[in-house]
Amino acid sequence: MQFLPQCPATLGCETVVMGLIAVDWATISSLATAGGTLVLAVATFVAVRSSNRSARIAEVALQEQRRPLLAPSRLEDPMQKIMFLEGHWVRATGGRAAVEHVDGVVYLAISLRNVGSGIAVCQGWAVRSGAGATTNYATHQSLDEFRLQSRDLYIPAGDIGMWQGALRHPDDAARAAVVEAIETGGDITVELLYSDQVGRQRTISRFGLTQLGDAWLASLTRHWYLDWDGPRPESLRLAASETILQAQAAAVQRRADQTSELPRSKIPTPTESPRDTEPGASPDA
Repeated sequence: MQFLPQCPATLGCETVVMGLIAVDWATISSLATAGGTLVLAVATFVAVRSSNRSARIAEVALQEQRRPLLAPSRLEDPMQKIMFLEGHWVRATGGRAAVEHVDGVVYLAISLRNVGSGIAVCQGWAVRSGAGATTNYATHQSLDEFRLQSRDLYIPAGDIGMWQGALRHPDDAARAAVVEAIETGGDITVELLYSDQVGRQRTISRFGLTQLGDAWLASLTRHWYLDWDGPRPESLRLAASETILQAQAAAVQRRADQTSELPRSKIPTPTESPRDTEPGASPDA
């Protein structure tokens, strides 16, 4: 087989074609590298996002394992006693509180049960006279008004414990209001600030103390979660309170309207006898 010599024009065409092929391979290589980098970036993003989601789930699970939640103890829970600075002892049975005014000092204590899954550490407290219904106080007291808890009070998960506080300063306005409530049989509201064992998941629980004879019954009104929104947003709670107030006002107005529509009974005049009697007969005959 014989090969014909190539002409210069043919050589020039082949050179141009080979150049174009070389340029195409370089472009394809760059595009392939860019595509691979993009795929790797997407895979890395998905993996990081998945790992972040797993980390958040693990963090939430850990928080749930150590989240405390305080409530009044059960009525069948045993009696507890606690001593104050002056050596004064108070006792509270299940579901009740201790409220005493002795020598100008107000001693307060509540029998509690931790219904959460983590240890509750009491951090502070606030007290005021009056019922603690949401319709009376829509939110908790300011954190600046809370008194620091001087004694370490740890309440284990699923068990009972006790909170204590005292009002000693003679010029304390809260002490004077609470003393008046004790003497007049009024209600007392106590708000407890507590956290988990590492100082997080701060929660405020409002307790109402109602006097029943010689005992004080403890009840729970509300919880506020300071570090997260909680199971019920504050806007829904306020809306529920507003609905209750509107319903109460409507019920009062309806009773007032019904009373005004009733026929007025005859009111005896001073000259009339309250009962029909014969002349000369004794009214008691």
